[in-house]
Amino acid sequence: MRTGKTALYEDLKHQILTLERAPDEALDEVGLGERYGISRTPVRDVLRQLAGEGYIEHRENRGARVIPMNHATMRDFFSVAPVIYEAVARLAVQNFRPEQLVALQACQARFRTAVGARDHVQMVVENTLFHSLIGEMSGSMFLSPSYSKLLIDHARIGHTFFRPTTPQMEQELHESCDQHDQMIEAIRVGDEAGMVALIYQHWGLCRSNMEMFIAPRELPSTALKKAAV
Repeated sequence: MRTGKTALYEDLKHQILTLERAPDEALDEVGLGERYGISRTPVRDVLRQLAGEGYIEHRENRGARVIPMNHATMRDFFSVAPVIYEAVARLAVQNFRPEQLVALQACQARFRTAVGARDHVQMVVENTLFHSLIGEMSGSMFLSPSYSKLLIDHARIGHTFFRPTTPQMEQELHESCDQHDQMIEAIRVGDEAGMVALIYQHWGLCRSNMEMFIAPRELPSTALKKAAV
């Protein structure tokens, strides 16, 4: 049975990843304490822990807020993500433990089930966990904080990928799921080069869909003409 403090921690993480809590949304300590039946001290403990993990931030005179998404952070995300993903992938192949591979396989089974059920929320949760487990396999205390923060924004801006609206997007989602299986096998057999190649294929597959999330579609020319009148 979850305690109020544990429930608050787990629920806030889930809500931030699935955009139930909007970027830059204020978090009311009193309201959270009342909802979860705990005092302000454990609420603050949870918020400090989530701040350390990159989910929220504390601003002077503004309190705790969900970590924002803006042009600067998105530019940095798209520039840095592939480099960190590659480094983590290499280390995961080198350092993984058998029990971690079992956990990764179980996560992938749940992700594939979510894909089949078209459960986009569960896809976001399991996909994030899948890549988090690869991060744990790397065993790098230096890469881990940056990698974890990347996965938060990857989850938040990647929602369009898990809600396919065209046959091509549907195909890419299933291809992405298959790539997870291929990553598991590459880790199992120690194929570092193959793992890195898969990471870049995986990144390229979802990048265009993530860019759709943050870039507004162009108006059709007729709409532009009407707006100019």
